[in-house]
Amino acid sequence: MNKKIGFIGAGKMAQAMIEGIVKSNMIPKENIMASAATEKTIDKIVRIHGIIASLSNIDVARFADILILAVKPDIHGVVIEEIKKNIKQNAIIVTIAAGITLKDIEQAFGFQVKTVRTMPNTPSLVGEGMSAICANDYLSEDELIEVERLFHCFGKTERLQEKFMDAVPSISGSSPAYVYMLLEAMADGGVRQGIPRDKAYRLAAQAVLGAAKMVLETGIHPGELKDDVCTPGGATIEAVATLEKEQFRGAILAAMESCTKKVTTLN
Repeated sequence: MNKKIGFIGAGKMAQAMIEGIVKSNMIPKENIMASAATEKTIDKIVRIHGIIASLSNIDVARFADILILAVKPDIHGVVIEEIKKNIKQNAIIVTIAAGITLKDIEQAFGFQVKTVRTMPNTPSLVGEGMSAICANDYLSEDELIEVERLFHCFGKTERLQEKFMDAVPSISGSSPAYVYMLLEAMADGGVRQGIPRDKAYRLAAQAVLGAAKMVLETGIHPGELKDDVCTPGGATIEAVATLEKEQFRGAILAAMESCTKKVTTLN
């Protein structure tokens, strides 16, 4: 891809994305630039990733063909006000923040700007991210495909209508935290029954990874896959019955609902 990529902000999510892009070798390091608020962060990303870095958001805005706003939702307005007179004429603006709409970005710039709204997640750090994507009408199909190719450097993408984007954090953006809690609980259960903790974590994590791959690669409904594990009168159906008794599904649904409610109040 013959594009220059800019990141305004270099937090954990931005660094996960940068790591994936650098590892893919799709973009030369000299075509990637990030800004950060401190010299310490600048030194870190230059040392680890070998890209260009600056304390100036304006430098990045002038540099980038695809400009990723990797900042918290509440400072988008301030950042855009700072850079809006310095972006390239055909720059594509990408937001990764929860609750920031395409209209929010357009209104903050005050003129027609190519805008993509995304919601990536932290497994991007290991190349297994999941990013939901939607765009405004100013992008061509080829331009949107370019953005998707960029995101494929660190995982998979799914196009969604914007009306669904506020729900995405609850199902893929924030959900790794739910899975980590599940893994921790499973490991605790293994330790309680005498299994060494390091082995318990590996057993639990590989089981979750394998179960997810079964869903993705077979296309079989998760309920059917669950039934296949539950032999009549066996141990698994006893465990499933206990999870149902303890309202496992209800707890997940409630957590997702509270996540989405929070997203809608962030901007």
